[in-house]
Amino acid sequence: MLVRFGFVAMSVLLENASPSRTMTYTNFSKLPDREGALLRLARIAQENLQHTQRLLSHCKYSDIHLYRLTSKLIPLVTHDALADWDPYAILADDFAALGAYIRETGIRVSFHPDHFTVFSTPRPEVLRNSIKDLNHHVRMFELMGLDERATCNIHVGGTYGDKESAGRRFLAQFGALEPRIVRRMTLENDDKTFTAAETLAISEAAGVPMVLDIHHHAVNNPDAIAPESLWDRVQRTWRDFGWNGLQREGGAGADGTPPYAPLPPKIHVSTPKSASDPRGHADHVSLEPLLSFLRAIAGSTPAVDVMIEAKRKDEALFKLMDELRTAAETGAGDIRIVDGASVEIG
Repeated sequence: MLVRFGFVAMSVLLENASPSRTMTYTNFSKLPDREGALLRLARIAQENLQHTQRLLSHCKYSDIHLYRLTSKLIPLVTHDALADWDPYAILADDFAALGAYIRETGIRVSFHPDHFTVFSTPRPEVLRNSIKDLNHHVRMFELMGLDERATCNIHVGGTYGDKESAGRRFLAQFGALEPRIVRRMTLENDDKTFTAAETLAISEAAGVPMVLDIHHHAVNNPDAIAPESLWDRVQRTWRDFGWNGLQREGGAGADGTPPYAPLPPKIHVSTPKSASDPRGHADHVSLEPLLSFLRAIAGSTPAVDVMIEAKRKDEALFKLMDELRTAAETGAGDIRIVDGASVEIG
């Protein structure tokens, strides 16, 4: 089984490469010239996009094949007070250049909108803002010229005192989204409300892939279900639904396979920060729990992509690869190093 590792948004190894520079609305509103203030926001966004390309270049030359883009590329873009601002036209060339580099390198990219993007909500204003936020993320992918293998990942959301009703409300409100948005979506289990098994059932009902977070599963698992026991169904959401409508040239294969280009299933991995803060993310990732899970699923899937959610970002990825390299060199015969950020297990 091929296992590829990626990291989230920031590098702790590159200097002066933040893709998330911003401006608060308080500071924006203090600027006397509104047009000039909007141009300043656009310049910040251009710098964020340039830094993102530096980060992707870092990925390319480090053999990192997946990367999560920050949602903060354009400051204040969804703020209600800036509803008349259209930064997309101003930034179109910058997004196109970034997208061209992503296509050239073949790096798998994604967004993970923040926890305010909620489709189980009973509040109309929260739903409106959630739709606006997802539309913004999809607009950025479209400006990059990326196909539907570039995805947005969200959680189901809150339960509002009735988990069953919240799940049904999620399905109804999520299902009413434009198809161009739905085709790019994945769902992830969270660490407090919807368990992995519950999220999986909702993913199946919604017809979108599930991203299994094995850390969230460990701290939100009242039935003590082993994560590998869900894996066949999880990977089926990618096989059946998660190729996201991307047409393969020539249509369906001769063997009747769907006319879609496949993506490996994706999981998230992190390590609890401490015994007193089991939901927080540690600086690095502990090898053994991850390796145990990967070994358990190795016979059932040809490939899996692993997004590392650790405070030390790319440093945590390289440390994990060093530990895997040591394990391979000291007798773990089922581990083979493929490149700087990929291994084969099994």
